[in-house]
Amino acid sequence: MNEKMEVQWFPGHMAKTRRLIKESLSLVDMVCELVDARLPESSRNPEIDEIVGNKPRIILLNKCDLADDIATAKYIRIFSQKGIKALPVDCRSGSGIEKFRPAVREVLGEKIKANAARGMAGKPLRVMVVGIPNTGKSSFINRMAGKNRAKVADKPGVTRENRWFSIGQGIELLDTPGVLWPKFDDPEVGYKLSFIGSVKDEILDIQEIAVRLLKVLQADYPDRLTQRYRIKDFEDAEPYEVLELIARERGMLLHRGEYDTERAAVTLLDEYRGGKLGKITLDII
Repeated sequence: MNEKMEVQWFPGHMAKTRRLIKESLSLVDMVCELVDARLPESSRNPEIDEIVGNKPRIILLNKCDLADDIATAKYIRIFSQKGIKALPVDCRSGSGIEKFRPAVREVLGEKIKANAARGMAGKPLRVMVVGIPNTGKSSFINRMAGKNRAKVADKPGVTRENRWFSIGQGIELLDTPGVLWPKFDDPEVGYKLSFIGSVKDEILDIQEIAVRLLKVLQADYPDRLTQRYRIKDFEDAEPYEVLELIARERGMLLHRGEYDTERAAVTLLDEYRGGKLGKITLDII
């Protein structure tokens, strides 16, 4: 695995997206940023704060059903301390998204009052939705707009790629004109994103990824490994040895009697991503 993850890092695309977002900020009243609740920091673009500037913002910690509830609560407090409203949601089930519209109106309370004072009480509140790939941006927009996604007539803007959607209660969403990318030149970020499946397994060494995940789980969630795989006394073992223990307990053997660690690696990653190891957050505070 290339430490800088060049296969997924597109500086040219990022530069274009940065420019388009900045140009489109004048069209919206606030920004909604989606992150993966399992990786509240690693699943963000590191330049997002500079890009958005002082524009009001809401952060949605998506896939909260797969994340550690205590860690999620801590991150919500951290974002709140920075003056950013944050909500735990799961766009697949719809859990928590009912709080989004009230949160928009809360954050933009002064804007709503100002509009009313100027005789524009019914003026739509416009929100740009941003996020790196696989954080659930499209799922969120689809969920909020509903089955009959009414595409709002194009507004004057900087690009024909702008797509507006009405979600009711006087709120319109602007799909991001471009794609944000995480900081793949930080190898730890690349590895963490590979744990949750945001980097295709086909381009990685599956056993290396599983071993690195095991190292994290040994340190922060050893009880989950015991509960799921019935393995004990592995605290001082090397992560690869833990992978062998999982293969042994699951009866994963090769024809020569050796442990099938590749199969064990696939199983571990599938079961982690599917939530079978419980709620786990990989960005530990």
